[in-house]
Amino acid sequence: MENGAQKDRRSFLAAAGALAAGAAFVAQAQEPGAAVAAAGGKVKIVGLSCSPRKGKTTAAAVALALEGAQAASRERIETELIDLAGMSIPVFDPAASGRTDFDVLVPTLSDPRVGGIIVGTPVYFCGMSSLCKAFLDHCMAFRKGGMMLRNKVAGVLAVGGVRNGGQEMAINGVQAALMCQEMIVVGDGKPTAHTGATLLNTNDSIAGDEFGVETARNLGRHVAEVALQLAAK
Repeated sequence: MENGAQKDRRSFLAAAGALAAGAAFVAQAQEPGAAVAAAGGKVKIVGLSCSPRKGKTTAAAVALALEGAQAASRERIETELIDLAGMSIPVFDPAASGRTDFDVLVPTLSDPRVGGIIVGTPVYFCGMSSLCKAFLDHCMAFRKGGMMLRNKVAGVLAVGGVRNGGQEMAINGVQAALMCQEMIVVGDGKPTAHTGATLLNTNDSIAGDEFGVETARNLGRHVAEVALQLAAK
């Protein structure tokens, strides 16, 4: 006989499967090439701010990256910024049941028109935020739905309180999760060309960090360039 935890786990998996199946239907209904063609040849780049502080430095950094993406092709790139602050995305628990705010993100992220995703996180103790970790763990739904993020381009940025405050370590952690989704992970590209964009928060602002701002824009441009190349194929 099943105990309560086993029943809850089974219920969760069924719910996750139904959610993923619905998103898979959207993805299968229109192949990526057809979706891009239907959108007038436009490729969408989505930026996710995974800071619990709404509209602060991480969101500003992601916005800069999206500006860089837009600059790669004003005619073919469209962008969307999603700020996860204030959303209910709890710690991922396979035995839990019920819907969360993560569910509303599924149609957007699995849309065939989305060619790239940029994830931004603040740095806490040389790692990503708990909100970022929860979001990435909930992305298990995409794997169960048939690797719906597969071959989408991914870039990562991190904002820290000091220049060498663990930004690269936080970026690497996020990248590892995205690679498990079979995404194509890229760095910030020339001329800075590192693993991702690293920014410094000084007095609640990234505006004075010229190098960091450049890496954010380069990251967005690189994600968009690769996404456009893949769409052309």
